[in-house]
Amino acid sequence: MRAAPTVQKDGPRTNEEIRTREVQLIDQTGHNHGTVETAKALAMAQEAGLDLVEISPNNNPPVVKILDVGKYKYQAQKKAAEARKKQKVVEVKEIKFRPMIDDHDYDVKLRSMQRFFEEGDKVKVTLRFRGREMAHQELGTRLLDRVKEDIAKIAKVESEPRFEGRQMIMILAPR
Repeated sequence: MRAAPTVQKDGPRTNEEIRTREVQLIDQTGHNHGTVETAKALAMAQEAGLDLVEISPNNNPPVVKILDVGKYKYQAQKKAAEARKKQKVVEVKEIKFRPMIDDHDYDVKLRSMQRFFEEGDKVKVTLRFRGREMAHQELGTRLLDRVKEDIAKIAKVESEPRFEGRQMIMILAPR
């Protein structure tokens, strides 16, 4: 007959779930008691009216601490939520140019690129050629070089300009 599969639970092991013979014990005040037998550590935790919680299971012997397990889980949950709140998803914004763009239109697009970089987003610069413009690809290359120079202080080139069909694409990332 086979033993019932152990149920995997979330969070650290507590009290009787700690199966090792000896543990490194830290009490509720933060004082390190060194290596202690698990039964003695469990008795100390019950005496204090708290739980024995495995903090670092991979150490040899595992590190356990005497504390309130509910409070510990709550604090861990709050810390994880705070970390999620702080992380920012980097978006890739696209700015489209044409080879014969006028100065004012160019400046407007440059300003919006600067705004995207300040928000921490990447910018994909797309330069589309139509009709006979394909015969003058050097105009497009010059325009993208101009973009690179004008934006060099606040952004770096992540991928150099390359052709994809009838358009040139360059990706810039904030510094």
